[in-house]
Amino acid sequence: MSTLQPPVLAIDNLRVEYPLANGTTFTAVENASITIGPGEIHALVGESGAGKTTIGNAVMGLLEKPGRIAAGTIRIGGKPFDPVAGSAEGVVLGRDIGAVFQDPMTSLNPLFTIESQLTETMRTHLKLDKAAARARALQLLKAVGIPEPERRLKAYPHQLSGGQRQRVVIAAALSCDPKLVVADEPTTALDVSVQAQILTLLRDLADQRGIGILLVTHNMGVVAQIADRVTIMHRGKVVETGPTAEVLRRPKAPYAKALIGAVPRIDVRLDRFPVLGEEGKGRAAEARAALRAKAERTDATTDGTPILAVEDLCVDYMTGGWLPGSTGHRFRAVDKVNFTVRSGEVFGLVGESGCGKTTIANVVSGLVRPTSGRVIYRDKVIAGEGTVRRIGPLRQAIQMIFQDPYSSLNSRLRIGSILAEPILFYRLAATKAEAERDVGQLIEAVGLEAEAAQRFPHAFSGGQRQRLSIARALGARPKLIVCDEPTSSLDVSVQAQILNLLKDLRDATGLTLLLISHDLAVVRQMCDRIAVMRRGALVEEAASETLFTCPQHPYTKELISLVPTLDRIRGETHAA
Repeated sequence: MSTLQPPVLAIDNLRVEYPLANGTTFTAVENASITIGPGEIHALVGESGAGKTTIGNAVMGLLEKPGRIAAGTIRIGGKPFDPVAGSAEGVVLGRDIGAVFQDPMTSLNPLFTIESQLTETMRTHLKLDKAAARARALQLLKAVGIPEPERRLKAYPHQLSGGQRQRVVIAAALSCDPKLVVADEPTTALDVSVQAQILTLLRDLADQRGIGILLVTHNMGVVAQIADRVTIMHRGKVVETGPTAEVLRRPKAPYAKALIGAVPRIDVRLDRFPVLGEEGKGRAAEARAALRAKAERTDATTDGTPILAVEDLCVDYMTGGWLPGSTGHRFRAVDKVNFTVRSGEVFGLVGESGCGKTTIANVVSGLVRPTSGRVIYRDKVIAGEGTVRRIGPLRQAIQMIFQDPYSSLNSRLRIGSILAEPILFYRLAATKAEAERDVGQLIEAVGLEAEAAQRFPHAFSGGQRQRLSIARALGARPKLIVCDEPTSSLDVSVQAQILNLLKDLRDATGLTLLLISHDLAVVRQMCDRIAVMRRGALVEEAASETLFTCPQHPYTKELISLVPTLDRIRGETHAA
């Protein structure tokens, strides 16, 4: 770090408050201090709702009203931040500060192509002409690992996978060579191969261009791999900060020790995930026990017979061709995929971003029609030729947890109404009062307070919204849950609670899970069998233990080798 240059970011005793309607205030961040020098990556970690994203938004002047900076100072490149104006003089968001937000879909305008969104910032701030801006946009897409970048420039956000959209957002953040990048969960939606590319890119930007990066993340493996320093937060307060190797190897605060201990391992499978504190006590444990009891009364079958069969499944998408005289391009997202899920097991589906995992999930859930092939649920064809209508018990039996917790909850309804809807629709409660009681148990079962039922989705963090999405899926008491990245937005402590809950439900009721994830450590701990996909095709299928101890396909070996772990921490020296 150069001593001649001021820190790119200096936060001193920051306090952020939100006035409440009853006249009190909620303190989201209290006395937080962080300094980031040129070329330094500083990771900010902690469980969902700890205040990590609030600090990032405060730095960028994006605090949502009525949030306010009540005390402390922020200096960006040595220039004081004005909390009233929401900026520092001479510092422009997009030019001097790059932003990578947690949700890529809401960061991109659905009405404009990727090219227009990437080039607009460069033409405004760098004064490039159209051709030069396009050339730089193409270079950025290549740098962040977008396949077929020339074609993707003409695409719209909805035509890209979640991981591809996130890479576009990262490219946009880097487009004007900022001195500071605030990255809020930049690798949440990415598989390990693309994650490795992005982390290498961020590290190179810090080392070669001197960019300071505030990295907000819950992935401790990512922290170990690229961060120079780390700050751990809990309930708005900093509980520990220091060099990455020191904090991760020798944590002092009890919360820091518990958080690091909850990181899922890839080298060995455990019966249960370790969690913060003593799991099994309190209202959350009682609520989970009630869920298990109710589900057990509906179906306790776990005999290993096939419950779901995917046969020669193909799914094609048409891109373009909707204008008169234009020709479309047919893209095969899923190519002759076959696998069977047995009753009571957890079946994992892994692979790179855009390989077709989510498309298969959408076909199984009835959201996408296949081009050819069939999907069979308990001898009933639910997708493909001969499909039966999904009504009554058949619709109830298959539920889905979506990858994006922001767009999967109705912003106009309170949480209580959202969770009560499947309970009332499938007549799982005799009265409205009974439904409200069930809603309260669902909320507490996923680790939130019962009063959350009275709030709207915007009042929750991304991780909290994902917990509520999981609660909604459980409310229908399904037999099969399609989990599309169900814990990608969750910190390791809440992830452990949710995955233990799904394990408990599976053990007590025979609940079957189709688990789609790019987190191989989670897949190792959860799944009985795993299928690996690449470019729309299934390349390997094996029992979990076999796949991780003796992978056969080169692509599987590559995925496993790229998983970031706490075994290799930046800044440590290892004996040869």
